[in-house]
Amino acid sequence: MKSLIDKFNRKINYLRVSVTDRCNLRCVYCTPIEGVLKISHEEILRYEEILRVVEVAVKKGISKVRVTGGEPLVRKGVVNFIRFLSKIHGVQDLSLTTNGILLRDFATALFDAGLRRINVSIDSLNRLKFKEITGGGDLKRVWKGTEEAMRSGLSPVKINTVVIRGVNDDEIIDFARLSMDNPYHIRFIELMPIGSTGQWNEDRYVSSEEVKNKIESFKRLCPINKKEGGGPARMFRFEGATGKIGFISPFSDHFCSSCNRLRLTADGKLRTCLFSDKEVDLKPTLRETSDNSSLERLIDFAISNKAERHFLGEKSPKKCSRNMSAIGG
Repeated sequence: MKSLIDKFNRKINYLRVSVTDRCNLRCVYCTPIEGVLKISHEEILRYEEILRVVEVAVKKGISKVRVTGGEPLVRKGVVNFIRFLSKIHGVQDLSLTTNGILLRDFATALFDAGLRRINVSIDSLNRLKFKEITGGGDLKRVWKGTEEAMRSGLSPVKINTVVIRGVNDDEIIDFARLSMDNPYHIRFIELMPIGSTGQWNEDRYVSSEEVKNKIESFKRLCPINKKEGGGPARMFRFEGATGKIGFISPFSDHFCSSCNRLRLTADGKLRTCLFSDKEVDLKPTLRETSDNSSLERLIDFAISNKAERHFLGEKSPKKCSRNMSAIGG
C-alpha cells in the first residue's frame, strides 16, 4: 500500500467522513448560538460521491475510516453505506461516532454491515443533566443503545465525555468507575473553542491533567503502552479493571506532531486540521468529471498544505469559524 506523507514527515492514514450536518440533539458545546444552519440537500455529498473519495484516498494510503455527522444514524441508507465502505479493499479499520439515540435500533445491522468499532458521546450519567446538556436527549435510551452495541459484537465501545467545569466535572470519578467492571473505553476530552457556541470560555475549561488528578484521588491509574498510530488518547487503566481510561488533550498537550488525519465534511470540503478554516473543495471535481486523477491532485494539495500545528492556547489565537456540527466530530 502507498503512504501519504506530509512535509513534516507525518504519515496520513486516517480519514473522518461526515455524512450529514443534521443531528437529533442540540448539545451545548456543539450547537451554535444562532442555531443550526442546515446545508441544503443538493449541497450534501451523495453516498456514491463519498465512496469515490474514500476509494481514491485508500489507494493513496488511507487505511482508517471513521463515519461521523452531525449524527450519522439520522441519514437514510447509512447501514448500506457502511456495507459498501467495508468492502473497499484497503480499509483496515472502520468505525463510527454517534450520540447513541438511535443506536439500539442500528447496532446489530451496523455490525452485520462490517462496522467493528463505535464511539458513543455521553456527557453526564445524570438523567436530568444529560437532558440539559444535549437539549432534550434521553440518557436511558442512549445506555440501551450502548449496551446493544456491546451485545452485537462492536468492540471496543468507547464513551466520549467532554468535561465542562460547573456542568459535569463532578461526575469524573463516576465515569472512571464504569471502566472497572465493564470493557468500555472511557475517554475524557478537553472542551475545545470551535465555532460560535456559547459554552466555551476559560472558566469552563478543565485540563486533562486536572481530570487525571481527580481520578487518581480515587484510585491509582496504570499507564498503557499505546501502539503506533493508535490515536491521540493517552491510555490508562485501574489495576484489575476490565476497561480503559483515556485522555484527549487538544488544548493542553496537543498531538499535532503525530496527527495522521484528514476530514471530509458533509458538503465535500477536505480539511487537514480541525482547528483551521483551510479546506479544499472536492465537490466540483466530483460532479464535473469522472477523472480520479483530479481528485488525487486535490488530496495531494490539501496534504501539502497541512499545518505543522494548531495555535490553541497561544495569545489571541484565530479560532476556527466553522461549528463542530458543520465539520464532523
